Amino acid sequence: MEDFRENLVNGEWTKGSGAEFETIDPYRQEPWAVFTAASPEDVDVAIAAARAAFPAWRRTPAYDRAKLLFRLADLIERDADTLAEYDTRHNGKAIREHRSQARFAARQTRFIAGAIDKVLGETKPQDKYDLIDFTVREPLGVVAAISAWNSPLQNAANKIAPAVAAGNTIVLKPSESATGSALALGRLVVEAGFPPGVVNIIAGAAETGQALTEHSGIDMVAFTGGIDAARRIAANAAANMVPGLYELGGKSANIIFEDADLDRAIPGAVSGIFAASGQTCVAGSRLLVHDSIYDQVIDGIVELAGAITFGDPLEPETQVGPVAHAAHFRRIQGEIQAAIEDGARLVTGGGSPEGRDGTLFVAPTVFADVTPDMRLARREVFGPVLAVMRFSDEAEAIEIANGTEFGLAAGVWTTNFARAHRVGQELVAGTVWVNTYRTISATAPFGGFKRSGYGRERGTDALLEYTATKNLMLDISDSARDPFVMGTGN
Repeated sequence: MEDFRENLVNGEWTKGSGAEFETIDPYRQEPWAVFTAASPEDVDVAIAAARAAFPAWRRTPAYDRAKLLFRLADLIERDADTLAEYDTRHNGKAIREHRSQARFAARQTRFIAGAIDKVLGETKPQDKYDLIDFTVREPLGVVAAISAWNSPLQNAANKIAPAVAAGNTIVLKPSESATGSALALGRLVVEAGFPPGVVNIIAGAAETGQALTEHSGIDMVAFTGGIDAARRIAANAAANMVPGLYELGGKSANIIFEDADLDRAIPGAVSGIFAASGQTCVAGSRLLVHDSIYDQVIDGIVELAGAITFGDPLEPETQVGPVAHAAHFRRIQGEIQAAIEDGARLVTGGGSPEGRDGTLFVAPTVFADVTPDMRLARREVFGPVLAVMRFSDEAEAIEIANGTEFGLAAGVWTTNFARAHRVGQELVAGTVWVNTYRTISATAPFGGFKRSGYGRERGTDALLEYTATKNLMLDISDSARDPFVMGTGN
């Protein structure tokens, strides 16, 4: 069994004073790693270490911060296979995807490192010639971060890289369901040579997260996860008047128009919902299909879903592994049953794949004739369950796509460039893909509208999230001004 019982605090590995807990391999359904939770007192120590490290770190030249991040990126790439294995053992997602995500974590860390000294202030013109006014971007201070279990390493890198690049220090608590790769990343942080206290990584569940996000010693919260937890965390942050970045769930619409290239659109729809067993916040879980091609698209999806290779997620030929844990499996099955009771037509799936009874595998499940009022069209399942919906024209497709409380992502499949641009502008989603889906870029911002959260990760936008604008005004006049007509400030 892997031993992760020490947390990274102030550059040292120390055992938390909270309870020990194990994590279960969802494929083998047996414990494979052990951790020790950080108690509220341990959280105090971690935040104190981050706060003590902040003054020197914020003054560290951007070039020197960048060198450390470039070194970290090299180490992530070196250990990508090991980090990917930890993530697969945690959540059952195929190793092929986690390996890709590990290398992407290195790629985005390099991008952030290279962007540090490209985030510029502005010179502001003034009404008086003897005033000089300009802005600078400054770090916020200590960042409290909580990452999710579905893409653990990538989630951790999304937060650590821009936070420390911008001159902040950070205390990261990964999900208790997927802690191994974050602590392994901590080992690489130490090896890269980051000063003690700049990056602190602690294990734990809800009690640890509560102590971290309500602490008066933090200056920002960054969270990836579900909306219910986000509400509690946002309330904690609001009590201390600190800003937050929230990347939450989705119920994303993937729209196939009648002129789409179906040889691309159908595989794109399959990848959008069945890859990673649907355990992705951007899953294209609502497939909107034009009336004229509705049955053809469903038949194509069922055919491709039937050819998916299930198996040990650590094997490179496996395309789809089990879902992350037993409670999540039961939740997905409950959503499938609710869809049947609502009157949605079950086309395929609904249980376990053939020969996989008694496991945590969920068969690719397709429901047709779903209407916007059904629960399946409104709630995030976070599993391989597709709701297929009809539309007759562009306006109806947009109305259905936007008719949800979420706004994280959307897809548009069409060969009409004007339509792609027009519909893309109308969709209320932080990311709109055209003729592709789940494609990510280190240079592009990622985040949602509405209840999918606010703030942006990745790209230079991420650096801005972890900074605040300071305005500096310099009076270069030769003589003192009349104190009673100096200005009209608030």
